[in-house]
Amino acid sequence: MSSMLPLITALSIPSPSQGTWEIGPVPLRAYALCIIAGIMVAIWIGERRWIARGGTAGEVSDLAIWAIPFGLVGARLYHVATDWQKYFGDGQHPIEALYIWRGGLGVWGGIAMGALGVVIGARLRGIKLLPVLDAMAPGVLVAQALGRWGNWFNQELYGRPTDLPWGLEINPDLDDGVRYQYGADVLFHPTFLYEFLWCLAAFAVVIWADRRFRLGHGRVLALYVMAYTVGRFWIERLRIDDVQLSDVGGLRFNEWTSILLFVLATAYFLWAGRQRPGREETVYSRDPVTEATSQSAD
Repeated sequence: MSSMLPLITALSIPSPSQGTWEIGPVPLRAYALCIIAGIMVAIWIGERRWIARGGTAGEVSDLAIWAIPFGLVGARLYHVATDWQKYFGDGQHPIEALYIWRGGLGVWGGIAMGALGVVIGARLRGIKLLPVLDAMAPGVLVAQALGRWGNWFNQELYGRPTDLPWGLEINPDLDDGVRYQYGADVLFHPTFLYEFLWCLAAFAVVIWADRRFRLGHGRVLALYVMAYTVGRFWIERLRIDDVQLSDVGGLRFNEWTSILLFVLATAYFLWAGRQRPGREETVYSRDPVTEATSQSAD
């Protein structure tokens, strides 16, 4: 093992010395920038795919106005619910549950509430829900990939110790309730990097499958959930952050969530493939041209 130490030291992944920069009185936080970059890329991808499916330019951006605030609230609620002891336990400060810039966004809460925002926006605009979710889903994978770099800047959600060459260095002085248990020279699995790479690979698979088989009626969304949950399950197995709702039957709460969602998504994918093969002929529940003409006449 000692002969491997120079190799590990040379190839290990360093953590950034800081995740916030002060621009005058305004703090510029890397975590927020990663989230914003992911949102912008997801909107761009979704817009292109929506137009290709027969939608109108600008509609995905309009739906994002609903999805983003709903998604952020849902992501934070999910995190606080599964890690409530960090905010409401003995000696903690409940107000910190609102400190979203410190990190702590639960993916599934964000997806669920973000989808609710899309539902509301789509109904108001006469857009069919499943086609627009199919158009937007692959871009969410890229957004998740970029967002994981925020965890790197915050030095959070890393995996268990490893002697692999690409181990992640964590500041030995970091007091996150986990790091202090290990020695100063220990390296950890860079789970942020694993999920970044997995999400990009899943994005490529979903895009390929959609083009090859002309998926519709929510099957792209289901394939997205299937692909992501497979990766999230094994990555979650590596993580050592403390989650209150954990160790149920030997599995963490997020692992059970991945299993359940994978089963449901797979069942829907197979059912929809038999009952609703192909794609929708129209992506609108009402004619947007006729509606616009009617509103102008009014």
